[in-house]
Amino acid sequence: MSMKSPTPIGGFTLIETMVAIAILTLSIVGPMIAANRAIVAAETARDQLSASYLGQEGIEFVRAVRDNQFLATYPANTANAWTNFLNSSLITPCRSPGICSLGPMQSNGTLLLCTGSNCTPPFSLVTNGTKFARTIQLVGMTGTDERVVSKVSWSFHSIPYSVTITDHLTPWQ
Repeated sequence: MSMKSPTPIGGFTLIETMVAIAILTLSIVGPMIAANRAIVAAETARDQLSASYLGQEGIEFVRAVRDNQFLATYPANTANAWTNFLNSSLITPCRSPGICSLGPMQSNGTLLLCTGSNCTPPFSLVTNGTKFARTIQLVGMTGTDERVVSKVSWSFHSIPYSVTITDHLTPWQ
């Protein structure tokens, strides 16, 4: 008489159980990884949008300085407005090869300009819990054309990012 090992009836063997657990684990982990990557991509896009707005704000600041110089000389001597703009204390430190930093909005609605040895640019601008640093540089293209470069930098998950916005300003005609 020979003895046979009992065969499971309606039960799972150990290998079948391990395969089922592996399949279940993969079916849960895959969507979780995809969701995590989607969240990181959304946060990166949010920061890029914020940086774009901050960069454009820097361009608008320089444009406002130019416009204020024109209005200060209007209508008597608008020919000197461009020269006054280029030689103003807010713009001169930003002209090539200099770089200046525009800090956060002050309570009176102006931006804090950091130049010289008494400040430590770039300023930190905290938006959405992320620290951004904004710098402005003006590069003279011709006698009546200044290229304005506004660069906003930040780091997310130890990866450096930056957004650079460039515009050209000319004197009012």
